[in-house]
Amino acid sequence: MQQTTNTILMVRPASFRMNEQTAVNNFYQQELAGMLPASINLKAQQEFDAFVLKLRTVGINVIVVEDTKEPDTPDALFPNNWVSFHENGDVAIYPMFAENRRLEKREDVLQILETKGFEIKNVIDYSEAEEETIFLEGTGSMILDRANRKAYCALSPRADEELFIEFCEDFEYTPVIFTANQTVNEKREAIYHTNVMMCVAETFTVVCLEAIDDKKEKKELVKQLKSDKKEVIAITEKQVQQFAGNLLQVSGGNDERFLIMSTSAYNSLTTSQIKTIEKYCKIVHSSLQTIETCGGGSARCMMAEVFLPKA
Repeated sequence: MQQTTNTILMVRPASFRMNEQTAVNNFYQQELAGMLPASINLKAQQEFDAFVLKLRTVGINVIVVEDTKEPDTPDALFPNNWVSFHENGDVAIYPMFAENRRLEKREDVLQILETKGFEIKNVIDYSEAEEETIFLEGTGSMILDRANRKAYCALSPRADEELFIEFCEDFEYTPVIFTANQTVNEKREAIYHTNVMMCVAETFTVVCLEAIDDKKEKKELVKQLKSDKKEVIAITEKQVQQFAGNLLQVSGGNDERFLIMSTSAYNSLTTSQIKTIEKYCKIVHSSLQTIETCGGGSARCMMAEVFLPKA
């Protein structure tokens, strides 16, 4: 089993803005005062295009799908929340917390991958859970260690424990469950997505241990990671706010490994953290300021990894 893929699916935004429906529990989103929606979307498109170019330059195969103006899907550029693609040809479709994010699910995205020569054998759709207000937002809510068959999940309003365990049974992962918090107005609030505070690469992990208030859970998490011989690079809550946990390791040209992040994440890392990462792979970063500010998501959220077999 590979932990990294060379193929990434990305959705180019058509009507990006701050999504009022997700802001209720995504504390990273902010209004951009005085900017018109059209200007915000244009800036997001510019950031998106520059990011794609950087990925392609290092030999990463990026499949870009255009978002549609209708229906209104301000967060469509974060496809990793509604779909995941697996090595055995399975595709999982996930139940989404925000009603307008449910409209992001598009059958034609699967068809586009098939026209690119990928094989889809089964679609496992968990969307029905939305009717019971139960959510599990894909590889935002879960971090998959595909090589070691472990799935890490910080429980939150967008990551239901029972559904997560059901996913792990269906896809043959061992669940590792914990709670991750951040301080918002002097209160500890659940971090909305696990991938904001944690990234699992082949030989290392970047994780905000400060966010895990329960000592036993923290100890168990570190134990699980170390048992797979991963070097643990701890980041702070302050670095999480700069999206230093929202990272993804990808394979580029000549099977070289790259850790992808935003420039704000990169700038928040210490020299020694960068040095540790660079022992294992090169870093690629791109400025995603508008997307991070309004969308409350960063580089990792924008990339849906394609592990499907070739037909």
